Amino acid sequence: MRLLLSVLLLVLSFSSVAAEAPLRFSIADSWSMPLVQVDLNGPRDGFLFDIIQSLTRQVGRKAEYHVLARTRVQSALERGEIDVRCYAAQSWMPNMSGDYIWSLPLMTQRDVLISTADNARPVRVEQLHGNSIGTVLGYTYPHLQHLFDNNQLKREDARSQELVLRKLVAGRYHYAVGNEWSLNWFNRNLPPERRLRAVSVIEEQPVGCVVRNDPGVPAQWILRTLLKMKMSGEIDQIIQRYGADAPSLPAEQFSPAER
Repeated sequence: MRLLLSVLLLVLSFSSVAAEAPLRFSIADSWSMPLVQVDLNGPRDGFLFDIIQSLTRQVGRKAEYHVLARTRVQSALERGEIDVRCYAAQSWMPNMSGDYIWSLPLMTQRDVLISTADNARPVRVEQLHGNSIGTVLGYTYPHLQHLFDNNQLKREDARSQELVLRKLVAGRYHYAVGNEWSLNWFNRNLPPERRLRAVSVIEEQPVGCVVRNDPGVPAQWILRTLLKMKMSGEIDQIIQRYGADAPSLPAEQFSPAER
């Protein structure tokens, strides 16, 4: 009887430890505000950080952040080194192997072609023959890839979206690619006459989270919680707190690049 009680207590102890195991989230080191702010101690601000913090509180787990180079995130997920990758699209991960479950789309990223205030005439990206264009190292741009492959456009990579825009302001190139959230956040620190401008839309992409389907990961609970956060308006409210819901480009003035 005493032996049986000891075994039972041991099993309960292990169960308790497993239940409290943190959820491991990937953070790309190329991300910048308002998505996330990363310093030497890891992420600490941004709307994605707030969404993950709320998610883990509701699931009853702690978040463990793994800051990785953008090119290493997918392989880390496939090797089981992280449990959840948020801010992802299936088109960015076409060859992912393993057992994973996608959430519903949580937000829409709108990528735009960006230029300086003195070069803000609307233009289609296909017209920029021979131009260098600011891009983020390790990012894929499916709707621009054929232009890079044909040397119609040349990539000039920087390690983060913020650095891409800084180089544009410094005159390293005349155009860059970025999402509207990052553009609006970057412009907050510039006087009106120097603010960068979106000159055309490149792509709109729904993004969500992908969760490792493993007995140690409460995948369905995570997905249900994300659905509740989206349907209740919580996710949109978090994004709005960072001023990331600025008006979009007028559809009649800017048309998407050819797909």
